[in-house]
Amino acid sequence: MNDTQKKQVPLRLSPALYQAIAAWAEDDFRSINGQIEYLLTACVRQRKKNGAYVPPLPEEPFEVDLSEASEK
Repeated sequence: MNDTQKKQVPLRLSPALYQAIAAWAEDDFRSINGQIEYLLTACVRQRKKNGAYVPPLPEEPFEVDLSEASEK
């Protein structure tokens, strides 16, 4: 595989997270796949900028409230 081809990866998301990303993608005029790629690219750039390979783990499990996103 050369560098210009994109790698396909299976991805499983909760329905609430999928709906949140879908709504965000619509707001940004992107496909859902494009939005996921945009977010992952931004995270990798931020990691390179900060020099931290992995963020510190929270002491308690991190929960994201996606209830508003799933209502749209």
